[in-house]
Amino acid sequence: MSVLDKLGPFRLKWASREFFLNKAAWQKFFEYEKKNLSILAVIILILGLIFDTRTRTTLLLTISILILRRIMAGGICTSTKRLDGQNIIVTGCNAGIGKETALDLSARGAKIIMACRDTKKAEKAAAFIKKETGGEVDVLQLDLSSLLSIYDFVEQIKVKYSCIHQLINNAGIMMAPQSKTENGFDITMGTNHLGSFYLTQLLLPQLRHSEPARIINLSSLAHQSGKMDFDNFNFEKGAYDKNLVYGTSKLANILFTRQLAKEVKG
Repeated sequence: MSVLDKLGPFRLKWASREFFLNKAAWQKFFEYEKKNLSILAVIILILGLIFDTRTRTTLLLTISILILRRIMAGGICTSTKRLDGQNIIVTGCNAGIGKETALDLSARGAKIIMACRDTKKAEKAAAFIKKETGGEVDVLQLDLSSLLSIYDFVEQIKVKYSCIHQLINNAGIMMAPQSKTENGFDITMGTNHLGSFYLTQLLLPQLRHSEPARIINLSSLAHQSGKMDFDNFNFEKGAYDKNLVYGTSKLANILFTRQLAKEVKG
């Protein structure tokens, strides 16, 4: 058994032949990175002229940077599946991964419900998505650190939408200083896990009604540093370790997802 095999589910995706031999992924990569790669090529060419490097050295440097950039790009979705007619909730999607997810799903024909704490930023993101895809985007206020906000959000969803086909629990915080939510929970655990847990439970009946439906919970490799201590679930005992708290909240996401999958199976 090789070292990579021993890594099991934690092996790096790029440490495989499949990662580099996926032609469709490479095509998407060059499509997405055309501008960045052009800039890198010009920089390498200029540096080569300045330092009078050999052609072989310049070529090796170019290939190395190309491979590094491809690794940093990670997995690339090559699916062309359409999602016309689907209503999809994405939490925390006014920037970053959430925004890119909403953008892609909108381009596939889905109606996006942006569930965000900061509605002003969300409206700007929604305007951008609409311009790029021509799709329908709805912005609703949701603060996952507040159980009341979550309840109010779900009540709005019930009134406005008869079906919800996907719930993507993307929102979260990290490295937050020690504090509590208005309901008395640790701010990181309350936002990253308990808020998403409560939201999912309230939406389950509607998701079941919309079958086949999906619930997608985003986690992190940081879950490996997490430790479930139910005698100190609010992290009030001992020194407050932000990394431990964040990792534990991500571990809770995974444990919840596994249990939920068992309960809704079939």
